[in-house]
Amino acid sequence: MTDSYTLNKQQKKAVEFEGKPLLIIAGAGTGKTTVITERIKWLITTEKARASEILALTFTEKASKEMQERVDIAMPYGYTQMWISTFHSFADRVLRDEAIHIGLNPAFKLMTEAESSKLFKDFLFSFNLSYFLPLGNPNKFISAILTHFSRLKDEDVSPNQYINWVKALSVNPPARLAPASPSLGGAKRAGEAGGKVESEEEKVEAEKYLELASAYKKYEELKVKQGLFDFSDLIGNLLILFRTRKNILASYQEKFKYILVDEFQDTNIAQYELIKLLTPKGLKPNLTIVADDNQSIYRFRGAAVSNVLTFKKDYPNAQFIVLNRNYRSTQVILDASYKLIKNNDPDTLEAKLGISKKLKSIRVKKGQGVEFIYTQRVEDEADEVVNKIMNLNKEDKYKWSDFAILVRANNHSEPFIRSLLRKGIPYQFLGPGILFKQNEIKDLISYLKWINDPTDSQSLYRVLTMDIFDIKTVDLALINSYCKRYSLSLYEGLSVLINFWFNNKDLGYYGKYPPFIADETKQKLQNILGIYNRHLDLVAKETAGQILYYFLEDSGLLKSLTGVETERDEQKTQNIAKFFNKLKTYEVDHQDASVRAVVDFIDLAM
Repeated sequence: MTDSYTLNKQQKKAVEFEGKPLLIIAGAGTGKTTVITERIKWLITTEKARASEILALTFTEKASKEMQERVDIAMPYGYTQMWISTFHSFADRVLRDEAIHIGLNPAFKLMTEAESSKLFKDFLFSFNLSYFLPLGNPNKFISAILTHFSRLKDEDVSPNQYINWVKALSVNPPARLAPASPSLGGAKRAGEAGGKVESEEEKVEAEKYLELASAYKKYEELKVKQGLFDFSDLIGNLLILFRTRKNILASYQEKFKYILVDEFQDTNIAQYELIKLLTPKGLKPNLTIVADDNQSIYRFRGAAVSNVLTFKKDYPNAQFIVLNRNYRSTQVILDASYKLIKNNDPDTLEAKLGISKKLKSIRVKKGQGVEFIYTQRVEDEADEVVNKIMNLNKEDKYKWSDFAILVRANNHSEPFIRSLLRKGIPYQFLGPGILFKQNEIKDLISYLKWINDPTDSQSLYRVLTMDIFDIKTVDLALINSYCKRYSLSLYEGLSVLINFWFNNKDLGYYGKYPPFIADETKQKLQNILGIYNRHLDLVAKETAGQILYYFLEDSGLLKSLTGVETERDEQKTQNIAKFFNKLKTYEVDHQDASVRAVVDFIDLAM
């Protein structure tokens, strides 16, 4: 569906609509990306706007690239300067040009979540925390606090607004407010609730919020001084720019004649505020948004489906077009999905707006029915699914690549992975953070952790069990038992035993029950500790990546990687190369790339 003549009636109407704001309610598989692409093409070819005067915003880099590619294919050569990007990429692009106007460094560095956690951890004791700084585990709340700050940014709450909200708690009991992420609505209600904080419990609650509010302000000031942004700062600082520098806002309002927003149901409050700034009602905005509340997947990040309903109030003359012809699925799947979704009534757009969103498949094939598998335990469910896959592979001759298992979160995949491994079924797991979970990468991380902390027996044990060393499991079990008997770390126990075996050192207090170990194992252990001690001497001089490379060389692992024989061996080699690329990137971006710093970063990233 790349040419306009293939569009159905409703799609064509959406593509060629003009004169008012437009809300396209597009169900799954109804060709919404095609509609946006065709609309961009139509606007340019009919000379409604130049390519540089159209802004198309979406949520993921993948969706942005797909849209860009479709437009490139559909358009003649010579159309450049297209503004098709994610919300955050758009904000990044504008701030690189304009941030200096609000006193920010245009050459700011954008932090990952792990880097944000590390920054907070490095300055932890400057935030004046008490309740959120337990002495036994001072890092316990870092992740939760940063998530809280990010949600505040998503809800367009500045540090000063948050502090004002907290001050209202001094005269209003928090139990009657207590929004999970305090918003301006919560702050407003605080002034209306009445009553005084009297109980000890209410005082503690107010003090907790005061701690968070003060830390929020301190954290924002710290990032400005360091020239750092985290992900949520992009939209937040762009709002500050547009609100405080009206001349710059006016230039972008004039620049973009048409604005299109995909996946509008996943916008949060701050993102919608950005859209409203760019398309104020008084300018008769040529604004097109595409939404489907049934596909909202970012509510955990602050996405507000209510934005779609608010849009109707903010732009009362907006036109609605519903796309309900599905090009992807069979009617059986669509009917089963619709039956489930109807349980969300009356909190759906369908019920709120009085429209029908029931999808109709244009595929002739009827399709098989939906089968529901119910078990008592998640492990049983995984086994049932894998058995089903095996039967379909054997009886109906489907290839392994014909199957996909979708899970809601990364850790939900683990029972399925274990079951697939037990059955010998090849698989690949696609998702964020997967590299660090590969066994060959876990081995390398364990070596770094052991270098960082010689008493880390768990990491050392994993190193000793690496295939490249081929140490008998029974010997490791005996050594482990020996160390536990004398309350020694694994490294300390090995050092004592190696001095006894090779240097004739008396075991003394530790000599009553020495383990009986094969001579071959003794020699391997001596070699491993020799490698380790040499690398330990280099920690102050070399980066983590360089030390890890020495380990690959000295252990023989590097040589083994060059003799790739199986597909799995090739995958391991590629994973290790990717891991070293990450370490190299870290070294470029950070002055301190020592073992300690890298281990901290990896722990936070994982």
